[in-house]
Amino acid sequence: QVQLVESGGGLVQAGGSLRLSCAASGLTFSTYAMGWFRQAPGKEREFVAAISRSGGSTPYADSAKGRFTISRDNAKSTVYLQMNSLKPEDTAVYYCAANRWHNIQANAYDYWGQGTQVTVSS
Repeated sequence: QVQLVESGGGLVQAGGSLRLSCAASGLTFSTYAMGWFRQAPGKEREFVAAISRSGGSTPYADSAKGRFTISRDNAKSTVYLQMNSLKPEDTAVYYCAANRWHNIQANAYDYWGQGTQVTVSS
């Protein structure tokens, strides 16, 4: 049974930082590409960042470029999202997802975590 468990969300002031983690189990982590998505109230789920199996490819949404960094530790079966210079518009539930193939489309992902809330106050 595949499980993805996010952690690290919380309340932070604008300009602050958070580091999200997503621990995977039930799959051979190094054979899966990973992604981070987010969903704000009343909005559709949107792509934030993705990372290939080796970590060599890391596309970002325009809103995340220069502020967020995705990384992975295959030995720990964990993917991270370091978020700096946070803005109120970054407030959302953040989800990690796993897929055999590197992709930025949410509907391509096979497995999803339960999400972690990130709230950025102004």
